[in-house]
Amino acid sequence: MDELPELAPFQHRLDELGAQMAEPTFYGNPRRAADVTREHQKLTELVGNHHAHERLGREVIEAEEMGRDPAADAELRELATVELPDLRRRREELRQAVLLAMIPPDPTDSRNTVMEIRAGTGGDEASLFAAELFRLYSKYSDSRGWKIQPMSSSTSERGGFKEVIFLITGSDVYKQLKFESGVHRVQRVPVTEANGRIHTSTVTVAVLPEAEEVDVEIDPQDLEITVTRASGPGGQGVNTTDSAVQMMHKPTGLTVYCADERSQLKNKAKALTVLRSRLLKRREDEEKAKYAAARRSQIGSGDRSERIRTYNFPQNRLTDHRIGLTLYSLPQVMEGNVSGIIAALQKADYEEKLAALTGHDFTPARVTTEDD
Repeated sequence: MDELPELAPFQHRLDELGAQMAEPTFYGNPRRAADVTREHQKLTELVGNHHAHERLGREVIEAEEMGRDPAADAELRELATVELPDLRRRREELRQAVLLAMIPPDPTDSRNTVMEIRAGTGGDEASLFAAELFRLYSKYSDSRGWKIQPMSSSTSERGGFKEVIFLITGSDVYKQLKFESGVHRVQRVPVTEANGRIHTSTVTVAVLPEAEEVDVEIDPQDLEITVTRASGPGGQGVNTTDSAVQMMHKPTGLTVYCADERSQLKNKAKALTVLRSRLLKRREDEEKAKYAAARRSQIGSGDRSERIRTYNFPQNRLTDHRIGLTLYSLPQVMEGNVSGIIAALQKADYEEKLAALTGHDFTPARVTTEDD
């Protein structure tokens, strides 16, 4: 039950990398050399831990047999019995380390992230909560030293957001925020409610890894770009030039609108960033859907509700429906204290990947660069 997946594919990959590193021209491309060297180091540690796990397994068996052998010396039997718990503990620690190293990393985990927050059902209340979620993620970003760059926004009459799109830059942004995608439901008494009735509204959050040009190639002929005059609040704030940009990707129908900058070129650049990230996420989702369909055919449907989280203000309660997590600290969460929620989601994802790893064939991930 506690055996590890087959080591052969990882040993084969390690041999491949060793051969590459032995080539005379290996250091001609410093970036690729660094990537390959890093992967080689990780696989060397994985293989070493795998062998150590096997060796400890043999020692556990020997200690168990010694402890049960009536013909063995009494002191040796006692020594074997005393050593057995420590041998088992060390073996399990190595097993967990090897399994963790065998899980293929998400290549987008280290990316910057484009977040899109949109008001769903609930009218003004939904737009007000969209603004509060934007504030929540802004505070969380500040606590981690990340930077936020507004990309596009559309405000409601009461000061909320119908839509807000922004770029978050920093270390491991997508790794921390990728589980925030989905429908966020809020239950509370709106400020406009005279009778004190609780209303239910929804906000959708999309988390997209920032795409680079090498990830998604966009043919300029596939773009339909419309330039208009951006609307403003009046007075000197009105944009008097045609700087707002609407960009449509004709093959997919995806449309992006950016008007936050006074410069048409800057709005085009922002729109292209958002569009490229959406296309990358679309491609990743299609690949995941293929895997999920194959997995469902083997183990049955395990789909969760589209609603990922509920914020119940009267009860001071937050519930994440994907992992059954309930917290009674909603004010703190709304101030950006979401590290505990994110850690719980990452732990659940890790456990799910471990279950898949120990039950299916597995091939190690490869280093890929634009030179491949």
